[in-house]
Amino acid sequence: MYGKAFAPEYQGTLESLSVNSSLADVLARATEQLRTAEREGTRQDAARCRLAVAEAHRRLGNTGEADRAWKASYRTARGAGDAGAMAWAAWSGGTLARQRGAMPLARRLLALSAELAQRGGDLLARGYALAGLAETGRIQGDYEAVDALHEQLLAEARERGESRHMVWALEGLAQMRRNTGAHDSALAMFEEAAAIAEAADDRRGRAWALRGVADLVSLRDGDTERALALLSEAAGLCRAMNLASALAYNHKMRGNVLYRARRYSEARAMYERARSEFLAIGEPRGEALARLGLVKSHSRLGREPGRTSADLDELRNALEAIGLRHARRLTDDARRELGLAPAADDGTAREPEDGNPADPAVAA
Repeated sequence: MYGKAFAPEYQGTLESLSVNSSLADVLARATEQLRTAEREGTRQDAARCRLAVAEAHRRLGNTGEADRAWKASYRTARGAGDAGAMAWAAWSGGTLARQRGAMPLARRLLALSAELAQRGGDLLARGYALAGLAETGRIQGDYEAVDALHEQLLAEARERGESRHMVWALEGLAQMRRNTGAHDSALAMFEEAAAIAEAADDRRGRAWALRGVADLVSLRDGDTERALALLSEAAGLCRAMNLASALAYNHKMRGNVLYRARRYSEARAMYERARSEFLAIGEPRGEALARLGLVKSHSRLGREPGRTSADLDELRNALEAIGLRHARRLTDDARRELGLAPAADDGTAREPEDGNPADPAVAA
C-alpha cells in the first residue's frame, strides 16, 4: 500500500503546498513567506522558504535564480547549524547541477547532501540525495553502478509506502531496461509507475511515466497514434503545473515518435521546438539530444552526408563534455542508421572538471 504523493521540499509554512501545485503559485507563495520569515521568523524558516524558491525556479527553467536561491538556503541553514536544512539545500543544488549538465558537481553536492542528512538524522533527505546520485549515474549511462541502488530505493519506498519515490525508482529502472533492449519489462514498469502516480495524485510523476509508455508503445509496437495521444495527455499535465523541463522532454519524445513513423518534416519541427525550449531553460543534455534528432531528420530529408557526419562529430563532443559516457554509442548508432562511415577515434573523450569548492554555497 502507499499514500498520496507529497512534496517534502515544501517545508515549514509551505507544507500545505501540493506536489501538483503550479510552480508559479509555489514561487509566489514561497517568496511571500520568505519576506515574512526574514522579518519575523527564524533562520530555519528562511532556509526552508529559500529551498522552495530554488526548486520552483529550477523547475521553471530559471537556472540563475535557482542557483542563487539554493546557495542562500544553504548559507542560512549553515548559520543556524541545521544539518538537515543544509542537506535539502545541497540536494537542490546537486539536482540543478545535473540539469545544467555539470555531472561531477552534481555528484559532489548530492554526496554532501547524503552526508549532511545522515548527520542531521533526516532519513527522507538522505533518500532523496541517494536517489539523485542514482539518477545522475543512470543519465550518464553507468547502469551497472546504479541499477542495484535503484532497486534498493524502490524496495525502501514500497516498504514505507512513499508513492513518489516508488514512481521515480520504477521510471529509472524502466529507462535502463528500455535502453538495454528489455522492452517488455520496461513497458510494464512504466505502466506500473503511471498507475501508482495516478492513484497517488502525483501528476508530475504520471507525466514522466506516460512519456515512457509512449516511447515503448512507439518503439516496440509501432503504434504511433496511441503514443502521440499519451504524449498529449502528459503535455497537458506539464502545462498545468508549468513544468518547463518535462514539457521540453515531452516534445523531444514526440519528435522521436514522429521520426520512427518516418514523418521526418514533422519530426524536424518538433525537435527544433524542443531544442529552443531546452536552450531557453539552460538544459544542455536535452538540447544535445534534440540536436541529435534534428541531425537525423535533416539527413533523412536529404542533407549532404558530409555535413551530417560533421554534425555528429560536433554532437559527440558536446555530449561527452556534459559527461555522458555513452555519447560515442549514441552517435555511432546514428551513423549506422544513416549509412555513414564510422567516426575516427581521436581519443578526446574525457570527463570535465568544474572546480571543487570547499563550501559549495561560497562559490559564485
